[in-house]
Amino acid sequence: MSTERIFNFSAGPSVLPLTVLEQAAAEMTNYRGSGMSVMEMSHRSKVYLNIFEEVKSDFRRIMKIPDTHEILFLHGGATLQFSGVPLNLIGKTGKADYAVTGNFSGLAAKEAKKYGEINIACDTEDKNHTYIPPQSALKLDPQASYFHYCSNNTIYGTEWKYVPETGDVPLVCDMSSNIMSIPVDVSKYGLIYAGVQKNMAPAGAAVVILDKSLAGHEHPLTPKLMSYKINIDGDSMHNTPPCYTIYMLGLVLKWLDTQGGIEGMEKIKAAKAKMLYDMLDESKMFVGCAEKEARSDMNVTFKTDNEELDNKFIKAATAAGFENLKGHRVLGGMRASIYNAMPTEGVEALALFMRDFERNN
Repeated sequence: MSTERIFNFSAGPSVLPLTVLEQAAAEMTNYRGSGMSVMEMSHRSKVYLNIFEEVKSDFRRIMKIPDTHEILFLHGGATLQFSGVPLNLIGKTGKADYAVTGNFSGLAAKEAKKYGEINIACDTEDKNHTYIPPQSALKLDPQASYFHYCSNNTIYGTEWKYVPETGDVPLVCDMSSNIMSIPVDVSKYGLIYAGVQKNMAPAGAAVVILDKSLAGHEHPLTPKLMSYKINIDGDSMHNTPPCYTIYMLGLVLKWLDTQGGIEGMEKIKAAKAKMLYDMLDESKMFVGCAEKEARSDMNVTFKTDNEELDNKFIKAATAAGFENLKGHRVLGGMRASIYNAMPTEGVEALALFMRDFERNN
């Protein structure tokens, strides 16, 4: 086993900032003189409530969340919200619109069909989810209780470059894999949710940002711990929250401030993505999987012209210290996930390695 840190391109759980890991390690057994690890604290204790309130305040500030919206820290990751969203929101009309542009948006739509009438506003499977449809191609139902889409598709490497216009129908967005990489006008959304394990913290929680006017209309059979109203009233503490994950999110938020906030991170992530896409565009061996205008800045998917060469590249890259570049099983090829915490030098090193591999093969 190596004692050196490698460049981890995992799609999730993903790389965390090294300074954050070092601070967490320093505070692991005795958090700031409390004599306890954060893992051991009562979520009702004064010391933990101070952590919780600071994280929530920093999150609101960094995301520029208006007072009309509540922040919830919930268990279950984004996948539990595939059920939570329709259970809480579909009751207005019994209908909802879903844009299917990848694996997870497809799973969300499938789950929602258990609770109401689902209109598929678009489905990009006709081109293997390699593109994002324009606004004009969305088939919207004006009677929908909400419109759901996933802003970045981790498996296929596509990203929405615009915010859909849906009139009076509330927007619901799964931002799990690009949250905090680009500024967002939260006021345009009825609900934003995100699993934290891509850009925010270790796995084990989801953040929900909810227009408070949408809460309180859940299906009568909604489990109480999935009710947004109950979680708002309990300030995410109706039961024990994912305490340590919230603490780690707080450390990541402080780190994000050192990067210039979300505006600074947007510039950094765009530059990192450009390095890899420039390499792909110049290459005669590697080909990008997503259409250029829909390319994700978080998940760069690519391949060669045969599976054997793909496997050779992945093996050589792993030996060189580049981990988790194998593409998802449904797509194959390679995938470099370059979330916020992936250092620029890691992307530079990968681009150089790809050029050297092409030259030698």
